[in-house]
Amino acid sequence: MAPLPGRDESRAALFQLLVAELLIGSVGVFVHESGQDAVTAVFYRCLFGGLFLLVLGLARGYLRGLWQDRTLLRGAVFSGILLVLNWVALFAGMARSSIGVATLVYHFFPFVMLILAALLQGERTHPVDLAWTLLGFFGVVCSANPAKLWHDADTSYLIGIGLTLLGAVLCGASLLMSRQIGRERPFALVMIQCWVGVLMLAGFSSSGVFHLGTHWLWLVGLGVIHSGIVYMLFYSSYPRLPVVTIAVVAFVYPLVTLLLDYLIYGHRLEPVQLVGLGLIVVGTLGVNLKWRFGRRVAAT
Repeated sequence: MAPLPGRDESRAALFQLLVAELLIGSVGVFVHESGQDAVTAVFYRCLFGGLFLLVLGLARGYLRGLWQDRTLLRGAVFSGILLVLNWVALFAGMARSSIGVATLVYHFFPFVMLILAALLQGERTHPVDLAWTLLGFFGVVCSANPAKLWHDADTSYLIGIGLTLLGAVLCGASLLMSRQIGRERPFALVMIQCWVGVLMLAGFSSSGVFHLGTHWLWLVGLGVIHSGIVYMLFYSSYPRLPVVTIAVVAFVYPLVTLLLDYLIYGHRLEPVQLVGLGLIVVGTLGVNLKWRFGRRVAAT
């Protein structure tokens, strides 16, 4: 059995994860500003992310001996397929609903991770930590302003929500698998996943992208920032943190998304959404500071 990470290592992993969540919160803005359909956006996300990681990996020697690691290669390909399909489903869901709403609904994925970790890996979660996670998810529901969404829903919108939920299931399964196989070589793992996406989507991306414009800057950003940098941070931090911590810190993502949605596109937050944001913050603090009902317990 692998030894548990020390306190300093866990804190470093938590910091990496927080930075990754802050960065990934802007992914919807990059997709929207690129003006591309979901498949095209994901293809170039994978292409530019894969090129960035390939060049960096060759320059720094991160890829030595990669082809001999058959376990990593198999796991990276399978988890990569799930990850790429998840991105397509999420971006298609955003196009049919909105950046903010799709991102909030997408945060069903931490529960997928918790359920699969319990069923497939036997990982136990403290009941109080699970309660903080549920509180954070309730905050996500409130942030989506469910009464207004129900009143305004149409067929296209409901399809978008369904696609987003599908993306959440695929994301939870892919991230849990990546957490299991990516402890030693997170850089190689995310690079392979990007190239899996390139091979999967090469024949399906739109040719309308081939003209000069600022859309290329947004697509390069999707690859370098949101695939290269963010997923290296994800995969290097996941193996050193319990699933429940990953699940609750993930709620930082919708918090950032809602704030950007307001600051950039002027979408105001309703009172119920502000309450939701507060619950997300409390849930995140509760699980990471080891709060217990009636008393506060120092992290061990």
